[in-house]
Amino acid sequence: MTAWDPYVSDCPSRRLLDRIGDRWTVLVVGALSDGPRRFSEIARRVDGISQKMLTQTLRGLEQDGLVTRTVTAAVPVRVDYELTDSGRSLQGPLRALEEWAIEHMSPVLAARERFVTSTSSS
Repeated sequence: MTAWDPYVSDCPSRRLLDRIGDRWTVLVVGALSDGPRRFSEIARRVDGISQKMLTQTLRGLEQDGLVTRTVTAAVPVRVDYELTDSGRSLQGPLRALEEWAIEHMSPVLAARERFVTSTSSS
């Protein structure tokens, strides 16, 4: 058995942490939590993501086995993205991170303001 150690620079687990810790990954996984969605539906749900960044994020998630991409022959072609079992297993931890951010936003904003005030008066 391989011992994965993300604290070692060339360990593949570090790249996986980079992927799942990315803000776009967090939001795309959240957008897919209710089931399969088309690219345009994900783009509408994740406000502010560029088409290029959404494409890169979905490709990375597909590469890591967290998302499947299903192409259906139609006019126009239909492409759906859906979380795999591994992707669904991320929902809980990522939802907890999202909830933490929402719950702690007020004290974080206050700390940022104190920091700006203290550094500008120095």
